[in-house]
Amino acid sequence: MSINIDLLKKICTTPGAPGFEKKVRDLVLKEIESLVDEVEIDNMGNVYAIKRGTENKRVMVGAHMDEIGFIVTHIDDNGFIRFHTLGGFDPKTLTAQRVIVHGREDVIGVMASKPIHVMSPEERNKVAKIKDYFIDTGLSGTEIKNLISVGDPITREREFIEMGNCVNGKSLDNRLAVFILIETLRKLKGKTIPFDLFGVFTVQEEVGIRGANVSALRINPDFGFGLDTTIAFDLPGAAAHEMITKLGEGTAIKIMDASTICDYRMVDYMKKTADKHNIKWQPEILTAGGTDTAGIQRMTEGGSIAGAVSIPTRHLHQVIEMANKDDIQGSIDLLTACISDLEQHNWEI
Repeated sequence: MSINIDLLKKICTTPGAPGFEKKVRDLVLKEIESLVDEVEIDNMGNVYAIKRGTENKRVMVGAHMDEIGFIVTHIDDNGFIRFHTLGGFDPKTLTAQRVIVHGREDVIGVMASKPIHVMSPEERNKVAKIKDYFIDTGLSGTEIKNLISVGDPITREREFIEMGNCVNGKSLDNRLAVFILIETLRKLKGKTIPFDLFGVFTVQEEVGIRGANVSALRINPDFGFGLDTTIAFDLPGAAAHEMITKLGEGTAIKIMDASTICDYRMVDYMKKTADKHNIKWQPEILTAGGTDTAGIQRMTEGGSIAGAVSIPTRHLHQVIEMANKDDIQGSIDLLTACISDLEQHNWEI
């Protein structure tokens, strides 16, 4: 089975910096309206895709819609833009990149810094910092101030492409999960599930798991699944114990990250479900970083029995993120099976 590349491309290239998710939210709403029983939006902008089950328990799946980006903090008289980051960036990844400033109109800009030709020897040997960069749109101060204001969001510009059996582009973190949740809802359409399913497309994960915290408080789930990318460090120079996951080795079942130790019952259930349905999988232990899983697990009375489906991804938080199509399909298959079979497991502590 081949994945819907056209839909995935559309999702990945639609802008949605933290706190400014409207365009990608509108796309999600259009895709899910016919797939579930109810759709709700809360005050923060989280989208709840609700499919009713046969028993009185609740399952939450969280997939964040936002992508790392920037926000305009200053425009000087010559039209150059200063910015603040929204999410985690390695400064060196900004060099020679194009961005889109979303103001009254979308304006293309480039990340610029001091040319190497005029750097001192000391400057050439220094590690770049975020503050060393500014955005050049090619417009004058007067022109740009008519289009852009302080507080406008900025996203990165990069084409989505296929490379071998992989997809590559910006914002696979976490638009892969948005795509996977939509496709899971599509597979579940018309099927009976045991418990009420709340597929939540969350906001502001990249700046602190904010949307998942709010939505978990609202849902109060008994069971929860985070859905996010994870590091595939299967690259030259990486030791075996550093790789976290590998591309093409299957979807990943999270055991822990820096914000969550997944419930051992859920980890056991997910492994057994993957094996039962012949879904290729690999374990994931990520010692840094966190996902919506943390909010789903903790921001509910008594906590939820939570785990996560993780999508192995190379070059995270760059504009060249890469994932394997088979791993993406495996993630859809595992999430679908886990939702469908929940009542069959012994959940006693």
